[in-house]
Amino acid sequence: MNYYSLHHKSPKTTFKNAVVEGLAKDRGIYFPENITPLSKDFIENIENYTNNEIAYEAIKQFVGDEIPTEKLKDIIANTLTFDFPVVPVSENIGTLELFHGPTMAFKDVGAKFMAQCLEYFNKKNKEEVTVLVATSGDTGGAVANGFLGAKGINVVILYPSGKVSDIQEKQLTTLGQNITALEVDGVFDDCQDMVKTAFLDEEITKTLTSANSINVARWLPQMFYFFFAYKQLKKLNKEIVFSVPSGNFGNICAGIMAQKLGLPVKHFVASTNVNDTVPNFLKDGVYTPKKSKATISNAMDVGNPSNFIRIRELFNNDLETLKNAFSSFSFSDDATRAKMKEIHKNSGYVADPHGAVGYLGLEKYNLNENEYGVFLETAHPVKFLDVVEETLPVKVAIPPQIQKVINNNKVAIKTSSYEDLKRFLQQ
Repeated sequence: MNYYSLHHKSPKTTFKNAVVEGLAKDRGIYFPENITPLSKDFIENIENYTNNEIAYEAIKQFVGDEIPTEKLKDIIANTLTFDFPVVPVSENIGTLELFHGPTMAFKDVGAKFMAQCLEYFNKKNKEEVTVLVATSGDTGGAVANGFLGAKGINVVILYPSGKVSDIQEKQLTTLGQNITALEVDGVFDDCQDMVKTAFLDEEITKTLTSANSINVARWLPQMFYFFFAYKQLKKLNKEIVFSVPSGNFGNICAGIMAQKLGLPVKHFVASTNVNDTVPNFLKDGVYTPKKSKATISNAMDVGNPSNFIRIRELFNNDLETLKNAFSSFSFSDDATRAKMKEIHKNSGYVADPHGAVGYLGLEKYNLNENEYGVFLETAHPVKFLDVVEETLPVKVAIPPQIQKVINNNKVAIKTSSYEDLKRFLQQ
């Protein structure tokens, strides 16, 4: 399988090189040259396959022969070590819980899969590789955990000071070993811009790769969730609508990839907070990135989502075709809190702020009686403890995954500019 840059100014490359490089030399993100749908027989009988078998069928064409079959199956088995249940919330709405992994966020799958791929590709390389990643919250913790102790790999995580939750910060600043956190004076987009600039800097780029969802090995495994949800819901004989809380748009883009592979999905809703670049684009056809605003759903505080260009590519950059299969709506913090209260009052379910935004997206879409809506719970409510306990009459129990880090001491390096980052990387 070859990959090409979506800026179309770099040569095509292999899966291995796309993973190791992270970003193409022309600063474009990589996209697979071909997408071959899975067999109809496989989709029609999906309930007869294990999650590991489903994941292998979904990902194998994108890896090709660059990782041996048995090794790829081992990577998948080591990645999928927890459950992905669809939990009913109301009559025609359920939530796909993606927070049962080691850092209690959906990014655990992509981070663990990528870490193992990179470690495999780097095993004969005498030079250490630095994984450079920007986070608006959950990516940092998932990447830190996924790469912790990986041989020949150092991880540098940039996060916006004061704009991640306390628990998120603990997960990315307390592990030590090969993990370093840089606390940036700015917003997520500043962190992301610094990472992208580093990849263009020839003085340091040779030993860098990215673990953001711009990296194909972080992005593509997120397809698995949607197959797992369909496997559970197939017996309902209803059309499925997914509402995905969206920040950098990698998760929903992976869902659309699953659809292109043949997964029967009626519609996708990208639900955002007040960072409404994509909802505005669907209204007027003009893509206008803006500086991100801080919200209670901080993992979605992204003003220039990197993966939206991949979504446009999946629809041949045709706005009308995109709008037939894809909607995007924006919601305020007040609306989010109100929905958290309503969900809990009506069902007893404790939704985190991101999940509540996903629920709001389904309501805005307006399901019909032949459709079943699934909103993604991308992180456990404990990761947004202050917001949840201020909003709902609940006391959230601290799961074992969080107890491991909550009392650890934060270690982070203050950073305010790309020059600071470059000096650190050159040490």
